[in-house]
Amino acid sequence: MYGHDLRMHRLFPEPGRRLFSVPLDHSVTLGPIEGLESTAATARELQEGGADLLIVAKGAVRDVVPVLSPPTLLGIHLSASTALGDRADRKVLVGTAAEASALGADLVSVQVNFGVPDEPEMLRDLGGMVDQCRAAGLPLLVMAYVKGRATPGEAEIRHAARAAADLGADLVKTSYPGTPEAFQRLVASTPVPVLLGGGVRLDDEAAALGLIRTVVDGGGAGICIGRNLFQRPPLVPFAQKVARILHGEPRPNAR
Repeated sequence: MYGHDLRMHRLFPEPGRRLFSVPLDHSVTLGPIEGLESTAATARELQEGGADLLIVAKGAVRDVVPVLSPPTLLGIHLSASTALGDRADRKVLVGTAAEASALGADLVSVQVNFGVPDEPEMLRDLGGMVDQCRAAGLPLLVMAYVKGRATPGEAEIRHAARAAADLGADLVKTSYPGTPEAFQRLVASTPVPVLLGGGVRLDDEAAALGLIRTVVDGGGAGICIGRNLFQRPPLVPFAQKVARILHGEPRPNAR
């Protein structure tokens, strides 16, 4: 488990320092949306803004690695579906932990959508990926979402996060359950680090930063936010504000 422990320490190098992670895998599901016309350009800006971890699909590694500078970490997302199909909530595995390790990953990410007809297949895939990641010494982030209803309740979000953890996730990303108190209960009932996902776009910058402070105050391990971040130009100044909240102070080797 030395590799796993080493990589977890890279994700959380100091007590109290929250993880600033950004998923950039949306182009598989949604196409080259605003902010992801060039993954490399967005990666450069996010690093300048202080992001710790960038998560991409395995093919996008070719675009990100040439611009990736230490200490920024690389996550590889191995789940996929597209909005072009009629079963977009059914995520399938499109790679292995061994492939991710060979590509230089510090972390593997998969998505499970709970509450949809295909949930059993996704849980089966999760079980297999847990075993693969243990063999490769890679931490596994599970993006655990409740789908199939307009607005999932707090209990459903807590259930999905706990199920992902109990099935072997090392970190869980999930939705905001509505209130600071509910978020604290989510963290308390999930036995692995909890990352807040982006959710509904918050146009007001102060509200977006306030939500990130709620994560810090509520004991969350950090964020894993995409469109709410990279679709907010100018990106670098906003990312720097996020980094200050999550890290507590500027990084000594900030770019």
